[in-house]
Amino acid sequence: MKANKKNLETNNKTISYTHFATGSKTICFMFSGAGYNYDKPLFYYATLAMLEKNIDIVHIHYSYGEHLWKKPLEEISKEMMEDINPVILDVHKNGKYNETIFLGKSFGTIPIAYDLIKRDEFLKSKMIILTPLLKFDLIFDAILNSEHQGLLVIGDKDPHFNLNQIVKLSNSNLMIEVVQDANHSLDVGEYGTTKSLFALTRVMEKLQEVIKES
Repeated sequence: MKANKKNLETNNKTISYTHFATGSKTICFMFSGAGYNYDKPLFYYATLAMLEKNIDIVHIHYSYGEHLWKKPLEEISKEMMEDINPVILDVHKNGKYNETIFLGKSFGTIPIAYDLIKRDEFLKSKMIILTPLLKFDLIFDAILNSEHQGLLVIGDKDPHFNLNQIVKLSNSNLMIEVVQDANHSLDVGEYGTTKSLFALTRVMEKLQEVIKES
């Protein structure tokens, strides 16, 4: 496995990404949260799970100021996609990948739900959506109306958790995992170390179920 970091000059700015190459025909693009980066538990172990299945991975290293949150959701997604699209194109330009997986957490679910999930070229891509921002109707509706396979994980103590929404989403093609007593970071309780580790293990088991045929 090789880990190559690359910088792209695009839209008068530099966007960097790390490409973990195993020689696979499947690639997983990961989108971090606003304060939840790739060294955090969910991304760290998701990365290990992908590598265990010999799936190539791309970590996109975007960074935004607080000004972005003051914009409408459509503009947030557009600004993020201006950074994400060039990376996807750069990675795919050699044409070696037959299957694409997208994995995002929280803030990183915005480009998935608002853009990528609707694109014809990714109709068969798997979507792994961790703690999505379901309070935004546009995100909830996009996930609900999608026919993609994949995984959605959210804690029932997450401020974006809504039981009625989860019931509706259970009719989608996504596997739904609700983590009891977990917050937006999927930590259980204030200092529930053991329970949080069990929850993390459960999430990784579900993720492995989703990617086992990739």
